[in-house]
Amino acid sequence: MSSRPPRRTRLLSAVAVATATLIALTGCGSSSKNAEASTAGDAKGGVTLRIPDPGNNGVLALGKKDGSLDAALAKVGAKVSWTGSAGPFAPAAQAINAGQLDVALGSITSAVAALGQKPSFKLFGATAPDLAGEGILVKSDSKIHSIRDLIGKKVACSQGGTSEYLLLAALEQAGIPADKVERVYLRADQTAPVFAAGQVDAWATWATYSVPALASGNARFLADGRALGSDNYSVWAVRNAFADKHPEVIKAFYAYLHEAGTKEIADPTAYINVFTDTGPTAYGAEPKRIQVEFTKQGATVEPIRPADVDRFGKVAKFFLDQKVTPSLVDVKPHLLDVATLAGASG
Repeated sequence: MSSRPPRRTRLLSAVAVATATLIALTGCGSSSKNAEASTAGDAKGGVTLRIPDPGNNGVLALGKKDGSLDAALAKVGAKVSWTGSAGPFAPAAQAINAGQLDVALGSITSAVAALGQKPSFKLFGATAPDLAGEGILVKSDSKIHSIRDLIGKKVACSQGGTSEYLLLAALEQAGIPADKVERVYLRADQTAPVFAAGQVDAWATWATYSVPALASGNARFLADGRALGSDNYSVWAVRNAFADKHPEVIKAFYAYLHEAGTKEIADPTAYINVFTDTGPTAYGAEPKRIQVEFTKQGATVEPIRPADVDRFGKVAKFFLDQKVTPSLVDVKPHLLDVATLAGASG
């Protein structure tokens, strides 16, 4: 690979983005006040599990609406507090480290970056990569038909997570030095109009954003996760202090996620447009059709097994080789054996 530094364009400040999202997640309360509130709640005999609000789709959205998550946690003397809204893992990890959030969902790629920052969380569950929903998008009428066609082009991606991983994996697979493609760093939720306007030539992203783009008819996958051989597992993180103090709550939460995820794969439509069929958070007919198709090809959360640990290590080594992280991140010390906690087999 060329020794020249990669061509990168930063259209939004990563620090500003992380700060803004952290504020959205945590509200205006300080970490010390939140920690005091949590301690006071525990002292009164109630345990509160703080989770980013799930929005309008997915197992937690349905669990919030029908009360099934509350019922599952009530069996172990706990309740849910929905904190802010779900979003990128990096600011969620900051909120966990600040004692303002207890659990959050992210990708192993974003987790590797966060684990290099003196984390106060562990990973306790993993879901196999969304091979159908993540990948590299180009416009439907684009003349780009292979990864090699990206040479000299601009590709939008978020820094240090899923999309940068997908792009770099694609380039390595095709034997293309990373500096032959210009990475345009953008916040995922602000990339769609930039892509639609043709200001970038491609977009590395995941299902949250690929589904509406594909549904519009103006985008297609140049390569999806399956074609790229993605090892981008989804992972659940829990604050160390919470897991140490309330392992029974993590047992119950994991068991709920696993069972609900299995049901979602069998009947995806029940988990889409949970609260509303209209408005900016609702899927229309075509996005809903695509999301159902992707979900049926997916998997539910499972314990982190030895083979997964090896994959996580390879992702960490890949990020080091690609200079995404300044040093090799050892994931193993930051894993929680939920199979033992939950009494699960295998």
